Amino acid sequence: MTSPKEKVERNLDFLHEDDPLNMMRVFMKACLYNQFGPSRVLEIAEVAEPEPKEQEVQIRLAYAGVNNVDWKIREGYLQAAIPHEFPIIPGWEGSGVVSKVGPSVRRFKEGDQVYGYFRQPLVKHGTYAQFICVHEDLACHTPKTLSLKQSAGIPLTALTAWQALFDFAKLQAHETVFIQGASGGVGGMAVQFAHWAKGRVYATSRSENHPYVLQLGADKVFDYTQDDVKAAFFAKAPQGADVVMDCVGGNITKESFSLVKKGGRLVSIVDRDVQKLAPPAVEAGFVFVAPNREELNEISALFDHRKLIVPEMVEYSLEEASKALDLIQSGHVRGKIVLKIS
Repeated sequence: MTSPKEKVERNLDFLHEDDPLNMMRVFMKACLYNQFGPSRVLEIAEVAEPEPKEQEVQIRLAYAGVNNVDWKIREGYLQAAIPHEFPIIPGWEGSGVVSKVGPSVRRFKEGDQVYGYFRQPLVKHGTYAQFICVHEDLACHTPKTLSLKQSAGIPLTALTAWQALFDFAKLQAHETVFIQGASGGVGGMAVQFAHWAKGRVYATSRSENHPYVLQLGADKVFDYTQDDVKAAFFAKAPQGADVVMDCVGGNITKESFSLVKKGGRLVSIVDRDVQKLAPPAVEAGFVFVAPNREELNEISALFDHRKLIVPEMVEYSLEEASKALDLIQSGHVRGKIVLKIS
């Protein structure tokens, strides 16, 4: 397998040719792929640095967040659902410093520290690169109390949990919440939001992650590999859950309906067809997170007011992106993975 250094050198070979146009272009390092497949399709390459257009900011990225959607897109699972164009630079989440501003930009200036969920209509230019250009509405100032590294792992997962619990499930104070898969990025933020909203929070994770999930605000955590989760939960909450959030999918989605009380709600971030599984007395829905500047600013304020804590983070270099994606694909990540870009 070609090493990252050899790939960069290979992609730089044409710069030594007598080409005046190339001499005028500015290049950046990026992780990309030219076909769908496993992690071995990823390579490190030099590509043209993007320039900001109308109402866009150019961000020099410091860190990129690594999420399950990144490997699912790379494997080709979403190619029919989301337009794409090769080569694809993965990554929808990151943090950095505004390096240029396009015409009509009003919210930012060069030097501002920003973060965001940078999903765009076309899957092509992501955050696994030194620079990205996005519409200013997709960016927010980083929380004052967080570093760029900490900020990079927040936007996608926090917005997913927020939109699932509050926009769809309409979670209210003192309701019982059950979170399936609570130690990962989205599940961990969901535990924190449910606790902040004064919910009674139950969750599942492996036993080694129980102290972490309890620290995030869960009242009780069940080990799905050892416990009879349904029996243990109903022993604590005989009426069942007002809201169940499914971060796992598969059989867990189906089994989760037995935990919901009549008139309750189940929201999945995994199963697009969850509504088809719902009994008549349960409202069910799928949430695919959308960028939302107002909600992300509200989340930033919660961090700055010490209402939320930063999830545990595992750091890799950009050159180790394949390792990072293999790890998150394994399904056993506690907290978040981030890539250090620059």
